[in-house]
Amino acid sequence: MVEELFRQDAYLKEAEATVTALDERGVRLDRSIFYPTGGGQPGDTGVLRWDGGEARIVDALKAPSADGSGGDVLHVLAPDAARPALGAKVQSALDWERRYLHMRMHTALHVMSAVIKGNVTGGQVGADKSRLDFNLEGEVPAKEWVTEEVNKLIALDRPVTPQWITDEELNARPELVKTMSVRPPMGAGRGRLLAIEGVDLQACGGTHVARTGEIGRVECIKIENKGKMNRRFVIALT
Repeated sequence: MVEELFRQDAYLKEAEATVTALDERGVRLDRSIFYPTGGGQPGDTGVLRWDGGEARIVDALKAPSADGSGGDVLHVLAPDAARPALGAKVQSALDWERRYLHMRMHTALHVMSAVIKGNVTGGQVGADKSRLDFNLEGEVPAKEWVTEEVNKLIALDRPVTPQWITDEELNARPELVKTMSVRPPMGAGRGRLLAIEGVDLQACGGTHVARTGEIGRVECIKIENKGKMNRRFVIALT
């Protein structure tokens, strides 16, 4: 199973690793800083360098480990890219600007989920804009109100910290899983929570900033009708 460095330190931009497997799409490493697509957050991109070569990583995907013991990360390489040898020592580097935008956006979505009272039916993190979908009963809040309330909480500059909970505890507390369409990673005996002090606590395996102040100002730019009760709230960093 890959050592998930991105879960240990979301600010780690480079790391050494060893190639553990190769296929026509890319490589697997024994340790990775690349977040794989999941939970509404896109996979990271970047570059892989080794003695005598380098290749562009165009995506990162979840994949079963070779021995079936758990999760792995497939680092998808550009189709015409060179490939390192099996067992090669490599240096991986993130497209940090893109990753950091995802971190700011993802944390902003958590803040918005604390502002809008409704069941989250879906969401997507993006570098330019992001969204959450809610089932709402009654009046739908105006985008100006959402913008003001989200920015009030962001300005508190509260710490954002991961916590861990057993699978049994998580199953006993369904309120910690806000997104109805996405289940948090489970099966390893424990699950990961993301706590924004005094603001929000929910299951999440994504990458986030360390304090809400790092998000900067956001704007709710659009509210879309996606069904009888379902409303899509789109935000952008300003």
